Amino acid sequence: MATDSWAQAVDEQEAAAESIGTLQIKDKPEENGTVAGTVIANATDSSSTAPKPEDEGETKTTDDDDKDDRAAQSLLNKLIRNNLVNTTNQVEVLQKDPNSPLYSVKSFEELRLKPQLLQGVYALGFNRPSKIQETALPMMLAEPPQNLIAQSQSGTGKTAAFVLAMLSHVDPNNRYPQCLCVSPTYELALQTGKVIEQMGKYYPEVKLVYAIRGNKLQRGMKLQEQIVIGTPGTMLDWCAKFKFIDPKKIKVFVLDEADVMIATQGHQDQSIRIQRMLPKNCQMLLFSATFEETVWNFAQRIVPDPNIIKLKREEETLDTIKQYYVLCNCKEEKFQALCNIYGAITIAQAMIFCHTRKTAGWLAGELSREGHQVALLSGEMQVEQRAAVIERFRDGKEKVLVTTNVCARGIDVEQVSVVINFDLPVDKDGNPDNETYLHRIGRTGRFGKRGLAINMVDSKMSMNILNRIQEHFNKKIERLDTDDLDEIEKIAG
Repeated sequence: MATDSWAQAVDEQEAAAESIGTLQIKDKPEENGTVAGTVIANATDSSSTAPKPEDEGETKTTDDDDKDDRAAQSLLNKLIRNNLVNTTNQVEVLQKDPNSPLYSVKSFEELRLKPQLLQGVYALGFNRPSKIQETALPMMLAEPPQNLIAQSQSGTGKTAAFVLAMLSHVDPNNRYPQCLCVSPTYELALQTGKVIEQMGKYYPEVKLVYAIRGNKLQRGMKLQEQIVIGTPGTMLDWCAKFKFIDPKKIKVFVLDEADVMIATQGHQDQSIRIQRMLPKNCQMLLFSATFEETVWNFAQRIVPDPNIIKLKREEETLDTIKQYYVLCNCKEEKFQALCNIYGAITIAQAMIFCHTRKTAGWLAGELSREGHQVALLSGEMQVEQRAAVIERFRDGKEKVLVTTNVCARGIDVEQVSVVINFDLPVDKDGNPDNETYLHRIGRTGRFGKRGLAINMVDSKMSMNILNRIQEHFNKKIERLDTDDLDEIEKIAG
């Protein structure tokens, strides 16, 4: 076993990171000297705090404002979503052959899986296929294989779907790589590896190896593991430079988190170079949470003649959310208005959004001094630290969550009755960020309940931004006098 192998790299990380908890590595040295590593971790475990191999997907933030770090947001969603998201999006399917019958399944038994894989599916907690799995799995498991481009957010079961496809197509008797899965970062690769380990629990003949920059193999060796998961740069090196993998023998190529992938410099080109080395009959599976034009262009270069599964855009409604604004003159007046609101109404739990980390830190401190149970969430925190804060807030251990835009998307806490925009959301040019506004106030008014959104306005500029937000959504935002809070007490109580 090489001295700087995957197992040793993770051992060093484990020793260095107090917050990781019970990260274990089951490593089985194979004849070729590699380590088939399998990750077992709790839901809040992640190696992202530890010193880790220098990897392709890492980004740093230096500005006071939180950056839109898609990789961190995706990992955060994976850590905090223990259950499938109850989405009301409808699935739209575009088949490469429109005359082909469209199959969907309502149970995993209909897929005629190997018994050991069916056991693994149930061990993961899936009783029946999710909405994306109902349609995607028959396509992914079809013979001959069908290529697929699929839009699916975290928490909809898409990782389990493509992992099941890889495990189903592997021939355990052949001791060489047959499935490649490319993730944009080291941490996201670990999360997918965890799903492979859980689903393959009763299928021990199939082995997994990580193509990441901590797992340096001896030159000249050939991998014997059937599934390789890793980041684009290392995966490309293993295929082209070191020839640890024979790309012509690959049956399934999965490209996960495509929208995160193309946001990271170099990953597009590396992924395309890997794809060009694969045989024409290799099954191509690409997944992305969003499908902007750049993602579509990338997907069509990677996946020839695809079936396409898209989520029809869910019309987010503001009808259940009552919106107000409060006029102030400065930051201190906004804080005083906030205290007046808290003193007059009953609030189950509240989320307060600030524009910068500095403001969020100041506000959290002031609220704590006023005796409020406050949690602070911002972009300089490591991802698993953010996940722990969100879990505490969900459990009601803190009643107020002060955060920046890092928490505006995808976090559902049923008890949130009030969202306060301490600062209105603007883009880098100072224009209203309507999408972020919608995501922010959408943290309340969920699960069929009424919600309350309060916007703090402290200048002519912020009043102008609020007016433009009203025009965009064609929804009047009423002025709130903090001396008269009877109306909103009915909503928030």
